Amino acid sequence: MSGSGRDGGRLFTPRTPRIVAARRLQRRRDRDQSGRFLAEGPQAVAAALEAGVVLELFGTPGGIAKHASLGHSSVGLDATPVTEEALAALSETVHPQGLVAVCEQVDVPVSALAGRRLTAVLADIRDPGNAGTILRTADAAGAGAVVFAGDAVDPYNGKCVRASAGSLFHVDVVRSRSAVDVVATLRDTGVRVLAATGYGDVSLDDLVDDGSLAAPTAWLFGSEAHGLSPELLAAADARVRVPLYGGAESLNLAAAAAVCLYASARAQR
Repeated sequence: MSGSGRDGGRLFTPRTPRIVAARRLQRRRDRDQSGRFLAEGPQAVAAALEAGVVLELFGTPGGIAKHASLGHSSVGLDATPVTEEALAALSETVHPQGLVAVCEQVDVPVSALAGRRLTAVLADIRDPGNAGTILRTADAAGAGAVVFAGDAVDPYNGKCVRASAGSLFHVDVVRSRSAVDVVATLRDTGVRVLAATGYGDVSLDDLVDDGSLAAPTAWLFGSEAHGLSPELLAAADARVRVPLYGGAESLNLAAAAAVCLYASARAQR
């Protein structure tokens, strides 16, 4: 990371080449080509610093002073001071929080799923807010990995990174173009694959009662609009519904994922 913090004694502006280069990472094409992405705000920056993946750190003078020390790194020494306008150009929020980091992408290959006791597979989930929230929930529940499979959103999408609230840096993130291949890999390593669906033939309560959730488990979650494909439903070991005890017609995706992941987490304790 930069330690000088100034270009000819002046704060970096939106036209400074390093700011221009960093801003390109708001586009998926540039993220994919460079293997880099942006993490915005003190919470994400702290987690990225802790993970050791920060390549550059930009902050307004006020932001640097306010968050002088995050994790094990001194932001005041490492951050490059920029103007408010430059930080706004790097941010995707209405009210930037003073710090933006350029980070290395952290995903690992599908082979890293071996030995994980709890995994969440996000199959074709396109909404970055939902994806980031499930990633955060999976981290909180103690999952070892989260898989973005099929046509799922880019985990390094700015909204997804923010919704993960730093959890992107706490779990193994896997990307795969084929959710079916991911299911096959998981089953080959002895993991039971459960598909979460409102039309499941097995109730989550049944799995809690029979103790089967204590085994290594991967949960499949599909998009809120379309659910899981027939192919993925057929590939899973069981199709599981979350029981509804009141008058609600259904749970939203993030809530259903939380219920399923925490049921497994409790059983595995």
